[in-house]
Amino acid sequence: MTENYLPVLLQILIASGFAGATLLASVLFGKAAKRTAIKDSSYECGMLPLTEGQPRFSVKFYVVAMLFVLFDIEVVFLYPGAIIYKDYLAVFGTGIAWAALGFISILGVAFLYAWRKGVLDWKN
Repeated sequence: MTENYLPVLLQILIASGFAGATLLASVLFGKAAKRTAIKDSSYECGMLPLTEGQPRFSVKFYVVAMLFVLFDIEVVFLYPGAIIYKDYLAVFGTGIAWAALGFISILGVAFLYAWRKGVLDWKN
């Protein structure tokens, strides 16, 4: 059984040896550059970095993203059921209709909650 692990061990050893040899060659053959303030500053596509790296996003951005995921998941779960609805209905009866109606009603409550909270108001 150990002969099955030999190729994996050999690959790990070769990868580790290559990584170590590359780092060692970089240290031995690389030039030691002089450090200056210009070389140590961050490079932003030729622009001087004058502000912070990442701007702050509004909480509304994340709420809208979560709503998108919520309703995107709805489509992902309902589409396959809609495709096989007639076949499933013939085998199991109206169970699929009640399950889909329950799923849609739960998401409808979430939609109404978001609407009442003003999440979908784009004016402000």
